[in-house]
Amino acid sequence: MANPQTQAPHSSESHSQVAVIGGGPAGLMAAEVLARAGAAVTVYDRMPSVGRKLLLAGRGGLNLTHSEDIERFLGRYGAAAPRLRRAIEALSPTDVIAWCEGLGQPTFVGSSGRVFPKTMKASPLLRAWLERLRTMGVAFKLRHHWRGWDDGGQLLFDTPQGRIAITPDATVLALGGASWPRLGSDGGWVGPLTDAGIAVGDLKPANCGFLAPWSDVLKSRFAGAPLKRIGISFGDTNVRGEAIITTTGLEGGAVYALSALLREAIAEEGEATLSIDLRPDMAHSELAQRLSAPRGKQSLSTFLRKAASLPPAAIALLHEATAPSTSRVATMPPDALASLIKAVPVRLTGVAPITRAISTAGGILLDEIDEHFMLRRRPGVFVAGEMLDWEAPTGGYLLQASFATGAAAARGALDWLARAGAA
Repeated sequence: MANPQTQAPHSSESHSQVAVIGGGPAGLMAAEVLARAGAAVTVYDRMPSVGRKLLLAGRGGLNLTHSEDIERFLGRYGAAAPRLRRAIEALSPTDVIAWCEGLGQPTFVGSSGRVFPKTMKASPLLRAWLERLRTMGVAFKLRHHWRGWDDGGQLLFDTPQGRIAITPDATVLALGGASWPRLGSDGGWVGPLTDAGIAVGDLKPANCGFLAPWSDVLKSRFAGAPLKRIGISFGDTNVRGEAIITTTGLEGGAVYALSALLREAIAEEGEATLSIDLRPDMAHSELAQRLSAPRGKQSLSTFLRKAASLPPAAIALLHEATAPSTSRVATMPPDALASLIKAVPVRLTGVAPITRAISTAGGILLDEIDEHFMLRRRPGVFVAGEMLDWEAPTGGYLLQASFATGAAAARGALDWLARAGAA
């Protein structure tokens, strides 16, 4: 598929009524593709406004997608990649960039290959997008809380005026996962789906923080302190990036990249120990040589800051790793201290709550949908976005898959409607 704004509109005499439930990136993209093809689209959302998680994502610059090679890109989705391939190839990263720029929001590629709007904000993009959708005839029904289906297959909504039931010609579900529920995606759809016999994997935090049994000293003095330009490893997986010490543990991009592995390890073993390289750009031998210099009258913190370029938070981690013997770091031989700096063990004892996670793992099992993203047990009902059982790291992969599956579900609905009309 070409990107949505350049695809030629398809004339529709029937003006099929399509309900899109969920006003996040997946739902809004589904609405655009459907409306461009001539369907009469209504977007339902339980919140007073749409796009709330998109606006939250924009606080960090709105990472839309990534510029890397498509095969490497698809590999970020792990086991779900084969099922997402067609959708992402049909609405590719290049298409997402063109779509964004078609809304008057120029983009740029950052040094890490991530793609952002030049404004580094979500609000201008969302305003332009909603204006386009309204111009295309998309209607919005807000404060409409979807409650499932009645015995006759009608969609049920709780509204400020009471419960209503509707019967659209097709439905796209795009209600998100269960992270940041105050913004709308609370996972409340799990009950209606399981009641309908649809298999749903447990919703779990993804791209999330982890709990660590910090000492009171570290919590009180260094909560909120960043650990920059570090390497983190767990098992055979190594990542570079940044982390943040919190009062309860660790979070940040480098931690998020390992979140699936850490989450599963903690689920199986009750805890997991990751390794932090505080100086990944310096070889062990060079670091040991620097640490062999006479310390003189310098405090340990001053010596480590000058010899190893370690900030106070990093030095605190060294003490934390060698506790309760607080004098151990000071008495370590240079070679042993270099080894510790290159591999600080951090024991993780739990996963931060899903309500604070960036995204969600689990959801509707992919075997429950066909190649058109239609629920096998509910003909005419299509699913997109984080409701589906896939996860990916931050870096543009989350929004890209949400956009792409929204477009794919819309195309599936259009094909289904066309076949139903021809029957």
